[in-house]
This record gives sequence, structure tokens and C-alpha cells, in this order.
Amino acid sequence: MLLSFGGPEGPEDVLPFLRNVTRGRGIPDERLAEVGEHYAHFGGVSPINAQNRALIAALGPALSARGVTMPIYWGNRNWAPYVKDAVAQMRADAIRSALVFATSATGSYSACRQYRENLADAVSSVGEDAPTLVKLPHYSDRPGFIAANVDAVRAALAELPEAHRDAARLVFTAHSIPTSMNDTSGPQGGLYAQQQHASATLVAEAVRGPGAEFDLVWQSRSGPPQVPWLEPDINDHLRDLAEAGRRAVVVSPIGFVSDHLEVLWDLDNEAKATAENLGMFFARAACAGTHPAFVDMICDLVIEQLQERDMTGISGWNCPATCCPAPARRPN
Repeated sequence: MLLSFGGPEGPEDVLPFLRNVTRGRGIPDERLAEVGEHYAHFGGVSPINAQNRALIAALGPALSARGVTMPIYWGNRNWAPYVKDAVAQMRADAIRSALVFATSATGSYSACRQYRENLADAVSSVGEDAPTLVKLPHYSDRPGFIAANVDAVRAALAELPEAHRDAARLVFTAHSIPTSMNDTSGPQGGLYAQQQHASATLVAEAVRGPGAEFDLVWQSRSGPPQVPWLEPDINDHLRDLAEAGRRAVVVSPIGFVSDHLEVLWDLDNEAKATAENLGMFFARAACAGTHPAFVDMICDLVIEQLQERDMTGISGWNCPATCCPAPARRPN
């Protein structure tokens, strides 16, 4: 099963989708409507569902080519097709166990444990004869994921004027999260930021050699301003780079798997406009998407798990029950 975030597929879906995303936080519809304006620029459609369909279409033949034939299901956290519906269909199809690939490469509550909770809730709601679900491990440092991002960074560098390519700053972004969520991610804490930094290091050094310089910054923060989130924001960082005399930048959304709306809006719209206003050349690298190396990496994860024959737990990754706890909700 491909497990993902989900997104609206028409203007009428936007507000209900945003209500799903923010359920339990007490955010009024007026505020959600402001966020919904981002979707209006794309006809009320998030590209994430189409990108997941494309990934599924690529994954089936890739698995078959390696001798693995199995049905592929798809479930989302926040929009149709929902996880519980996918699990119900599995039960109807007499599926007794399933591997789960999440479109989130790292740890943290929102990136991993919440998906595990989604799986557990789906199994509980389906009830008797629901399949056993095994979430595949994190993959932020897997060679296939890194190779896809390396190719994308190289392609982005080639978009810059030749005279500015060598001096262009490599800037990697990931979704900002509350610092408290990062601090409780992983057994020792800080796993989310550590994994993002490790991915960026591997990509930067593959592109420019050992010891290559780069920056890791954050994007897409939300929530009350009094709650600390990971910083700096990409736009603030671009201003700092311009002040330091940088003339060109390549931005790689290393923390994302596909070019969905947050990448398109926050980078291709806002960050690009910031760079242009600062007189900087700007190129944005693509996400892993359906890059053949990334698709092959997913096949590796599936085959490795099948060889382990460990279909007894919902995690698939040996993390303790105390890591990545749900964040405490604060009043808005």
C-alpha cells in the first residue's frame, strides 16, 4: 500500500480537505479559506494525488521486472482514497498482510508515527480479518533516493547562467516542524533534522565532492507564531545570502518526495519571487517523484522486507513506543 497525505482534486474539496488536515486544532474556516487561496492558483487541485498515481503506475512494472507480482493499494491520511477504505478493500480481497510505503522519508511524529497511528486506526475500524500492516523503514539515506536528488540538483545547476554555476549556493529545504516535535523525534531526539541534514550532505557531496558546502533551511511553517519552529525560513535565508553577496542559488526540496503544492507554492512562487526581488538567479531542483532510481529503491525495500518474512508488526522499523510522541495541542 502506498500511504500518503492526500490532497483536494477540485475547488469544492479544498475547505473539507483543510478541515481534515487541521482537525482538533480549533482553526476557524476563515483562516482555512486564506490557506485555500494557495490551491486556487492551481484550480483547487493539489498535484499530490496525480503524482501518487504516477508512482503507482511506475512501481507495478518495476516490481514485476524483478519477479515480484502483488496488488498495489493506495490510502491517504487526509483525502480520498482514505487509508481505512484501502484496508477495507484489502480485507474484501482476502489480503492477509501488506507492506506499507509512506511518501515520507524520515522520522518525527507527523512524518512517521502519525502514519503508524493512521494504519492502526484503519485496522481497528475494519475489524475482524483486517490485514496485518508492516510499514517499511525510513529511506532518507538510501542510495536510490539520494541518486534521484543528485540528478535533480545537477539539472537545476544546468539551468543557471554558466558563469554563476560554480559559485551557486546549494540550499536544501524540508518542511519545518515545531522544535518540540523535532526534539522528541527518534530514540535520542532530534532525528528529523539529523536525517534531513544527512540527506543534504550525501547529495551535496555527490554533486560537488567531499566537504561540499550547503545550507539546510525550512519552509511551509504554520501554526501560532508564539510556538517555536525549526528555522531559518527559506525566504529569510535567501535575504541573508544576498546580503553576503551571493548571486545564484539552487534550492532542493530534499524533505519532500514529490513536487506537490507546498513545493510549488512555497518554492516556485514565494521563494523564487524573493530571489528575483533580491537580484539572485534561482533554480529549483525537482523531487524524487518517479525517477527510476527512486522507484527501484522502493522495490529494494519491498524485496528486503519479503526476504525478512517479518510480517508480525505494524512498524517495520524498530523504534520504541516512546519516540516521536504526538505534540501537545496549544490554543490558537
